[in-house]
Amino acid sequence: MKVPTMPPTALPTSSIDVPGLLEDLQQAALKAGADAVDILHMGEASQSVRVRNGKVDSVSASEAAQIGLRLFIGKRQAMVASTDFSAAARTELVSRAVSMARLSPEDPFCGIAAPDEIITRIPALDIFDASRPTTDELVQRTIAMEAAALNVSGVTNTDEAEGGWGSMAVHIRLSNGFSGGYQRSHNGLSVSVIAGQDTAMERDYDYTSAIYAADMQSPETIGRQAGERAVKRLGARKMPTGKLPIIFEPRVAASFIGHLVGAINGSAICRGTSFLQNAMGQQIFATGITITDDPLRAHGLRSRPFDAEGIATTPKQLIAEGVLTSWLLDLRAARQLGLKSTGHASRGASSPPSASPSNISIGAGKLGPKELIQDIKQGFYVTELIGMGVNGVTGDYSRGAAGFWIENGVIAHPVNEITIAGNLKDMFANMTAANDLELKLERNAPTLRIEGMTVAGL
Repeated sequence: MKVPTMPPTALPTSSIDVPGLLEDLQQAALKAGADAVDILHMGEASQSVRVRNGKVDSVSASEAAQIGLRLFIGKRQAMVASTDFSAAARTELVSRAVSMARLSPEDPFCGIAAPDEIITRIPALDIFDASRPTTDELVQRTIAMEAAALNVSGVTNTDEAEGGWGSMAVHIRLSNGFSGGYQRSHNGLSVSVIAGQDTAMERDYDYTSAIYAADMQSPETIGRQAGERAVKRLGARKMPTGKLPIIFEPRVAASFIGHLVGAINGSAICRGTSFLQNAMGQQIFATGITITDDPLRAHGLRSRPFDAEGIATTPKQLIAEGVLTSWLLDLRAARQLGLKSTGHASRGASSPPSASPSNISIGAGKLGPKELIQDIKQGFYVTELIGMGVNGVTGDYSRGAAGFWIENGVIAHPVNEITIAGNLKDMFANMTAANDLELKLERNAPTLRIEGMTVAGL
């Protein structure tokens, strides 16, 4: 199939002298009365196709760029953003920001980094693939993926098949002397399929994502795996309620990273709204569990050489042998806690910095997945989690789930309409990791086993 092809283009504003533009804007803001200035330029481009039953369902592409100006007058700050880079628009941007800052309440912890806090040498990271796929290439990949899914015996339909590409260019300028930027790209494929007929239908999916298209799993592999996953779920049963060991496959095991990240975010600690509020330096995971954040990982989907405040990013063990060793901090939260920034600040054009992680992984254990299961007389192997019943203040955890029942150390049959419940403190403390970790996405985990969770069924 041949479709009209969009020619590869550079990122938005690629013909503009972005560093010069930001320098002019900074000087204008300082001249207008600002004491300090923080300017972010972000250009983004993306393209995606959707396919259904071997035909193109939709094609979309977008390109956009914007400037975010954050300035300070004393301990008052204001943020404004614009997609208009004309001289008149920039003058208005500065005027509006200065007026807003003068009316803003004072914040004793706000402000840009001191000159001795900013990065001095920006590392070169291999996180940008300069080759942009044509629309026709995206279509062919997506059609091949869907065809492979439909070729699996028992698959009756596809819910959605999508292929995409995206790229962004970031440049930051601060009045403390920092000016730097980087580019990052991503390629992706995903498909959701349906197996079975009438009321005995099941759905599942698979996906792949990478900086470089060559690093993705093949379309045929993704399609086949999605189809096989859906077919395996046919004939699902409901199970009785009880306290059992639960096994989380890697895809869903990575969700625990999100719960940890929310609980150790500096802003939550400052507000006193985290169930790990007083846990620094304490054993919160089982011994043997290590969780690392690596912003400098080669081909990492969330890798970046510096954060949104011009501070160097460095690999960090957030959890070392079960012990909590670090919060995720931007400058404001760090100042409020009397600490140093951990280089985790991120922000959009119209928002202040806040802490966010990069590439996080739960380290591999010593046992294989089969060894992790073999002593379980009755248990639950989770392949899908439903809903967001997690309380970040108390750690209470309750989510819908589907997967497979474990009998005498082996997978017995599919199950659905199950609720699993516990408290994250107890779950972390009773967690065991398998040795099947693969570093593919921004959040990665091996197979995990957690003892003593409540499984609610019939």
